[in-house]
Amino acid sequence: MMAGAEKFVEADNAEAIIIRIEQKSRKIESLLKQNKPVEALKTALEGSPPMTQDERCKSANWIVVHRALMAIKDIGGMFSSLDPEYYDILMKYLYRGLSTGDRPTCDQCLRIHEKLTERAGLGCILRSLADTVNTV
Repeated sequence: MMAGAEKFVEADNAEAIIIRIEQKSRKIESLLKQNKPVEALKTALEGSPPMTQDERCKSANWIVVHRALMAIKDIGGMFSSLDPEYYDILMKYLYRGLSTGDRPTCDQCLRIHEKLTERAGLGCILRSLADTVNTV
């Protein structure tokens, strides 16, 4: 068994994870309607990545994070209220976004990546790429 694998839930708990992601999605939509995109992003990143290898859960969570990422307009302002504890997981999701090949998503991810790297340094990139256990 892989080190750290005991932290992952079994596939039979995937439905419970999906339900939590759906609840998170509703909260994010509410925050976005209230024009609170940074709060929506924080909510999306909390509990991410889901502690499972189930691709359905990872995809569902990506959709939620993507929705919040795309709503960010003031990237500089975002970092004034985003705690550093979110930086590494945010970097992982930026790379997931870049891997989609979708132009608007890639453009937004590159804008955020630039500011995040300025703020968090190269260590953030290295940690996100080296962490093969918590995949998004």
